[in-house]
Amino acid sequence: MAARVLTVQAIERLKPDAARRLEIPDATLPGLYFIIQPSGAKSWAVRYRHGGRTRKLTLGAYPALDLAKARTDGRAALHAVPLGQDPVAERKIVAPLPTRDLVGSVIESFIERHVKPRNRPRTAEETIRILRTKVLPAWDDRKIQDIGRRDVIELLDGIVDAGTPVAANRTRAALSKLFNWATDRGVIDANPCVRIKAPAAETRRDRVLSDDELRLLWRGPKPRRPDGGDRAPRRRDLPTLRHQAGRG
Repeated sequence: MAARVLTVQAIERLKPDAARRLEIPDATLPGLYFIIQPSGAKSWAVRYRHGGRTRKLTLGAYPALDLAKARTDGRAALHAVPLGQDPVAERKIVAPLPTRDLVGSVIESFIERHVKPRNRPRTAEETIRILRTKVLPAWDDRKIQDIGRRDVIELLDGIVDAGTPVAANRTRAALSKLFNWATDRGVIDANPCVRIKAPAAETRRDRVLSDDELRLLWRGPKPRRPDGGDRAPRRRDLPTLRHQAGRG
């Protein structure tokens, strides 16, 4: 993608691409990139070469790390490279994060200890898919204790903006279960999803009656004829009966 002079207004207008991650180079500071995940999560990173390899240093999530601070931090990292320093390696040495507190680690523990053993296979598979495709790309290397209400709202807004509002609803439900589980185990103090409503309204789907329900309808009260008499239900009555059952 071509470099552009990034401004606060330009950044706010950028939208996610549901099919791929976007990396927008900053023309003001070569090497600085504004990254937008398909989920809508946004962050800053710098790319440089060290020891013959391309390296990527994630600076932080947007908007917690704004444009001005991203350029300041990015410039400091890039200026260290010609001096023989590797900002990625130095960050790992100086500030290692406890692995068990990272969102990615907590999610995998949640999957193994709760999702798989306590859900039907199909439900477990869908929950795992949501957590790994919608949540991990945005929060994988963050401490779960640092995830707040605003982070959740911004993640869900990004999914809605990507054109998948129902997926945002499912992500909110999966996150709420994850945070409840983490709260019960003492990993976090409170669930940041509390009082966050489903982002999108959903239309109730029609339901096909089961064989048992159809048999009960056939055995139930007989419909009355126009003249007031009783008659057995006929095949052409089934659409009406299905409609009546759906309203019950």
